[in-house]
Amino acid sequence: MTRLNKLPLDQWDVDLRKLSDADNGSPFEQIMGGVMANAPGMAKVLLKLAGEFFAATHLPRRLIELVRLRVAFHNQCRSCMAVRYQSALADGLDESAVCSLEKPFEAADLSAREKAAIAYADIASTDHFSIDDQTFDELRRHFSEEEIVELGLFVAYFIGFGRLAASWDMVENLPSAFQDKSVKVAPWTHQGLQVRG
Repeated sequence: MTRLNKLPLDQWDVDLRKLSDADNGSPFEQIMGGVMANAPGMAKVLLKLAGEFFAATHLPRRLIELVRLRVAFHNQCRSCMAVRYQSALADGLDESAVCSLEKPFEAADLSAREKAAIAYADIASTDHFSIDDQTFDELRRHFSEEEIVELGLFVAYFIGFGRLAASWDMVENLPSAFQDKSVKVAPWTHQGLQVRG
């Protein structure tokens, strides 16, 4: 059960409702919006930031989504794992690729570039002090300097926001498989909700 009070939709800031498309049942409204609506100024900034991240990146949406889901697993952010963004699906992400995240370095359907991004996300999520020159040498085999910076910014965003969302425990509107906190879950064991974005 969500640890913070959810503001009813009719009490939300009008601009936040428009920006988040809350009146049309957006994922923001369904999963975390009620909590975030308690701080509408910050919520609007966060939504704009996320939109700008995705508009400005040179990285493929499929790669970003694979990284997001892998970080969500490490964070055990159930609301993060339960979502699949349509823009990533349009860019070739399917449940088979999501299932490859269980053992990504053995997966035939992930590119070397995707595996390198996932390896970076893994180490950043679980043992960031062990990131070294070799980590970046490997990234440079697959990404430009600009892309490495973009990847790092996405990983930081996913780690930080995912840990926050996990601590807020926003699970009651998720599929039942993601609500049972007595077991560790993974995005590759349960099909996610397809949402716009």
